Amino acid sequence: MLRLFQIQHGKINETYSGSDYRSQPLEDAAWIDLQEPEEEERDLLEQLLRTELPESDDVDELESSARYFVDSAGIHVHSLYLTQSEGRHDTATAAFILQPKRLITVRDTELADFRLLRMRARRNQVEAHNAQELLIQLFEQKVENLADALEDNYLKLGEVSHLVLEEEEGNLEDAIDHLAKLEDSNGKIRLCLMDTQRSIAFLQRHLKDDQELREDCWGILRDIDTLMSHTTFLFEKINFLMDSTQGFISIEQNKIIKIFSIAAVVFLPPTMVASIYGMNFENMPELQWLLGYPWALLLMLLAGMAPYLYFKKKGWL
Repeated sequence: MLRLFQIQHGKINETYSGSDYRSQPLEDAAWIDLQEPEEEERDLLEQLLRTELPESDDVDELESSARYFVDSAGIHVHSLYLTQSEGRHDTATAAFILQPKRLITVRDTELADFRLLRMRARRNQVEAHNAQELLIQLFEQKVENLADALEDNYLKLGEVSHLVLEEEEGNLEDAIDHLAKLEDSNGKIRLCLMDTQRSIAFLQRHLKDDQELREDCWGILRDIDTLMSHTTFLFEKINFLMDSTQGFISIEQNKIIKIFSIAAVVFLPPTMVASIYGMNFENMPELQWLLGYPWALLLMLLAGMAPYLYFKKKGWL
């Protein structure tokens, strides 16, 4: 899908969205957003740029030289974004090509950051006077969304903390599952923050002639430093709750083992008495007693009660 945006009176406005792109004046667009591009769309843009658009495999490269570089087409930045699928966070990469009068973005999936910026643009809430400012706006939006994701994780972590530390009948196995998901989500948020930090540092070196944009970049970097500290705090809290949960599970297991151990000790003396009177010797005086059977039952009862009362007195029960 192809979307076109123009800058009018310092505001970003969406002028086109769809598949009937052949009649659209691409060269007049300040922002060309290409989502899940088809071959015809790629060919059209490559003719406009006079260069090849990055493929999915190229976009996902981890090397710095493959993610941040400058060529005849412009300044290239491949940035990692947070996505959500089936209740779990994942990451996806968007490719940016910054030219003097145009910004081109290429991605293989819908991203919440882009969707929110489009919604704000329809309300005339996105201010930008050129493609460079628009790119910085996209990164500011990205950092804001990552901050919101961290806040959501913190709220969810508070619920898990209540489940582990305060609820007596809390399901600790469910708590471990929630903590594992939060740890994975927090790690991906931190990865996106680190990638954004590298992207902004790269852009600063190539936007050095615009002091205002450089100040905006410094503001983004300061926000990222704050969020990175917050992710560290969340990692520590998650690890604490994970250790606490495993400790409580061990305590519960020890209680069960303790009960079985005490039960085994309590039933051992009566079993021994029953084993003695179950012997098949001819000379056993108790076999001729009139009260032999009640005597054996009483002896087994006393043999079982004695260790139970002893454990109770010691406070082991």
